[in-house]
Amino acid sequence: MASTQELSQAQRAYLDELLKHGLLIETGVDGLYGRSGVFEDVVDRFNVLISRYGGGDGAEVMRFPPAISRKHLEESEYLKSFPQLAGTLHSFMGNDADHLALLKAIEEGRDWTLGQKATDAVMTPAACYPIYPTLAKRGPLKPDGAMVDVYSYCFRHEPSVDPARMQLFRMREYVRIGSPQQVMSFREMWLERGQKLMGSLGVPVKIDVANDPFFGRAGRMLAVNQRDQGLKFELLIPITSEEKPTACLSFNYHQDHFGLLWKIATHDAQVAHTACVGFGMERVTLALFKYHGFDVEKWPAAVKKQLWP
Repeated sequence: MASTQELSQAQRAYLDELLKHGLLIETGVDGLYGRSGVFEDVVDRFNVLISRYGGGDGAEVMRFPPAISRKHLEESEYLKSFPQLAGTLHSFMGNDADHLALLKAIEEGRDWTLGQKATDAVMTPAACYPIYPTLAKRGPLKPDGAMVDVYSYCFRHEPSVDPARMQLFRMREYVRIGSPQQVMSFREMWLERGQKLMGSLGVPVKIDVANDPFFGRAGRMLAVNQRDQGLKFELLIPITSEEKPTACLSFNYHQDHFGLLWKIATHDAQVAHTACVGFGMERVTLALFKYHGFDVEKWPAAVKKQLWP
């Protein structure tokens, strides 16, 4: 079994290759990178491929900026489970004297952020989070429930040399809201679809039960319960390690968690259940470069046909 040091070396080696070929652009912060035109083209082509698989389901399209209401984050209970990942937005709100103190702190190399205050916005932790309060405002769902296609940059504070663990990354999701039967049927459909989709791109995949990175002792119990109930599955691709493959797609059943929090009701006044399939756009793109090389012109014809039909 590879040691932590060996895994870190493998991650760093792949990151160095991506930087050398100009696909990622270094910013001086681990997990924060610019992307080249070639990298972005692959992301865009994969996004179109996702739509070819899911676009016919009639999902309502919603697009949000990479920030949400601080109030909505608090109400979502995200901070109960993942305080270590949350990112808040702070700004200067002082007077002239405060401004002078800020400039002096910068000049003296001290922490100039101490005088900033939290704004009403926080970084989006997952693309689906803004849709629940949005749907709740509309009142009870229709008999066939709802389905939303959402795409956003997301932030999670977990700096790493692993190029597949970025702090700012894009997530495309299809989210199903309705009865338990409706959302479970949706998840089962996407478990099959997701494997077929990724299999068409010529990368090795496997599906495994998973859990979210819940925080603390209580979080460990939540993780065990999540795995035992089979609430989360991931499609895994070995990007920097065969032993610890990277989750590139996730298939999640939230039960009535968001329905209860936001008071989302079905047409017959029951608490709505939710499920989603999430695509890690950068992670899939990194997997494609890993297995097909850094020159897209030399990628297998079958893969190019899927992405550039």
